[in-house]
Amino acid sequence: MSVTRSATSAARRAQILDATIAVIAEEGFARASFARIAERAGLSSTRLISYHFAGKDELVAALVEHVVGGIGDHVGALVGVETTARGRLRAYVEGVVGYSDTHRAPMTALLQVVLSGAWGAGGPVGPSDASHLERILRQGQEAGELRDFDVRVVAATVQRAVEGVPLQLQADPGLDCAAYAAELVELFDRATRAGP
Repeated sequence: MSVTRSATSAARRAQILDATIAVIAEEGFARASFARIAERAGLSSTRLISYHFAGKDELVAALVEHVVGGIGDHVGALVGVETTARGRLRAYVEGVVGYSDTHRAPMTALLQVVLSGAWGAGGPVGPSDASHLERILRQGQEAGELRDFDVRVVAATVQRAVEGVPLQLQADPGLDCAAYAAELVELFDRATRAGP
């Protein structure tokens, strides 16, 4: 495949993903037919979607990978510069909440996909994977920075708290996400730190 054709194909896939995100975020997962997506993308035929994605399952998998990858890149950059477990936990919470605020359509689409049950456990790492948080918490315990607690329980609790932000934004679009993140950071810092 030539470089030009490859770039054109990548651009078309991105166009289809953007349209899919918009349709799911605005109308819900159930209404995200190839016809609605093609219309939103300005495509002449649904065959253009089928050319790039074998079916709706593959399109949904690409959407999840795209959104989760975006979150991972954003949050990973913030967490990566921190030198303490408490700092990494703070950066994680602020990063996910901030990303949810500035990327509302992709996060709403991801939430719709997850709530619809269209994203099964058989695929690659999904949005609810908390292993990265478990590592942060375990390292903090090993360093004596965090108190003794069940890492899996706390990681799952943090993860569910930040995953709920798109729901909060749907209920209250004017939500002050910086203040919301600050409250979560304070809550989880008090719950996990060693000492007073």
